[in-house]
Amino acid sequence: MGELILVRHGETEWSLSGRHTSYTDLPLTAHGQEQARAVAPLLADRPVGLALVSPLQRAVHTAELAGFKNARITPDLHEWDYGGYEGITTVEIHRSRPDWNLWTDGVAPGPAGHPGESPAEVGARADRVLAEADAALRAGDEDVVLIAHSHFLRVLTARYLGLPASGGALFVLDTGALSRLGREHDRPVVTAWNSVLQHTAN
Repeated sequence: MGELILVRHGETEWSLSGRHTSYTDLPLTAHGQEQARAVAPLLADRPVGLALVSPLQRAVHTAELAGFKNARITPDLHEWDYGGYEGITTVEIHRSRPDWNLWTDGVAPGPAGHPGESPAEVGARADRVLAEADAALRAGDEDVVLIAHSHFLRVLTARYLGLPASGGALFVLDTGALSRLGREHDRPVVTAWNSVLQHTAN
């Protein structure tokens, strides 16, 4: 049985500045493109049977640069809908809501079409993705790759481990990072987390 491999998209201008980015469809920065290309060597020797990607361009471009040009766009891999907190940093939110915690409080309602999501709603999407990934993993020995976003992948990891969606708070995930979820004695475990290709100076 293969592993579930998670790839967070490369850097964008908003991820660099800490602004919550869900439905705003930003491109990768030049550094973000470099991060995406650096994922490919980390997976060069691994057989991949299924690759799924968020519909947002920062994830799709990351998938392409990482060698997954045929990854299937999967709407459930979309980032947490931040509603009224789109484009706003946590520091700015804390000025009016000093005790606010995304993982337990969710977000404020946003504009039409973006009411925001609760942790449980994001968790339900993650469960659907996990069900498809599990079926593919149990069908053979190949890995399943998911290319998506920080908060969504952190919720998905929590759900994979049997934790509530709020458990995603425990897993820091950098741009361009790769993580692996597997099984030990048929129990879900983290086998690698937040890995990036290390560049050495000449």
